[in-house]
Amino acid sequence: MKAFLILEDGTVFTGTSIGKAKEIISEIVFNTSMTGYLEVLTDPSYAGQAVVMTYPLIGNYGICHEDMESGRPWPDGFIVRELSRVPSNFRSEDTIQHFLLEHDIPGICGIDTRALTKILREKGTMNGCITTDENYNIEEILPKLKAYTTGKVVEKVTCKEPYVLPGEGPKVALLDLGAKRNIVRSLNRRGCQVTVYPADTPAEKIIAAAPDGIMLSNGPGDPKECESIIREIKKLYDTNIPIFAICLGHQLMALATGADTHKMKYGHRGGNHPVKDLATGRVYISSQNHGYVVDTEKLDPKVAVPAFVNVNDGTNEGLSYTGKNIFTVQFHPEACPGPQDSGYLFDRFMHMMEVNH
Repeated sequence: MKAFLILEDGTVFTGTSIGKAKEIISEIVFNTSMTGYLEVLTDPSYAGQAVVMTYPLIGNYGICHEDMESGRPWPDGFIVRELSRVPSNFRSEDTIQHFLLEHDIPGICGIDTRALTKILREKGTMNGCITTDENYNIEEILPKLKAYTTGKVVEKVTCKEPYVLPGEGPKVALLDLGAKRNIVRSLNRRGCQVTVYPADTPAEKIIAAAPDGIMLSNGPGDPKECESIIREIKKLYDTNIPIFAICLGHQLMALATGADTHKMKYGHRGGNHPVKDLATGRVYISSQNHGYVVDTEKLDPKVAVPAFVNVNDGTNEGLSYTGKNIFTVQFHPEACPGPQDSGYLFDRFMHMMEVNH
């Protein structure tokens, strides 16, 4: 079946429908990872977006449910050059086509994803529509594309009730803003008892549980949409509990302490982004998924100083909070792109909790 991708600027790509044959409007973003498409599909940070994979062949090692980063896929749509119909991998349990169908996600294959990515890089991230309607009316669709926003997506992806993963070591409270499973696993593997809290949990409830450390997770959307969560994070900042934050959590802590964020032209999404640790000068290969960034020009050095920088474009990749047991990173140290490059950040968090104890 034919499918069409219509961009906000009027560009139309014609390809073949994959997954569910239905129409969606979403923000179109690209990911440069060569592998890890299942982790991309199940990353809650993609809620409200449709993902273009720049690598030309997707699906060749199938689906292994153990590798999922959450209980279900989150993107509104999936856009690829070529979809492998027959996976070859001893761990494979399903095909990507069936996985998309099963979870009601539409997609399009057979289009020039390099040309599409170049448009998104030159003009910036834009909204788009995936449809199988050959009689689509572009004049009707374009105003809808311009009007679309991802909205408050954190509420959609967070857990509904708190839950505990037992451990013999420090007690960590994880605020689930759209957390990937590997964040919890990375803490659990180091012996932590992890209590996962919904995003709207009052700070008082977390503080009353007397955790040894607090973790703020990744998540989707514009950080400035999370006004009530930012207010609660400020209360967490005002305690002496060690805090480690990743991605959206990093941005929310910055906003809670008076800094600013802005939308990037096309964001960072992929497993091959070099970041530099400003304390050591060492560069790490990182996994990233974000469309917003902390504005370091409006950073008060009495509150926080840059700790990491993106080698490619100089944008902020992490902050160290002055006089506080708090550090935050924009990238994903749990995602193993290096493959263990930045896992030491979890060890740093463990050390902070031990010293504070």
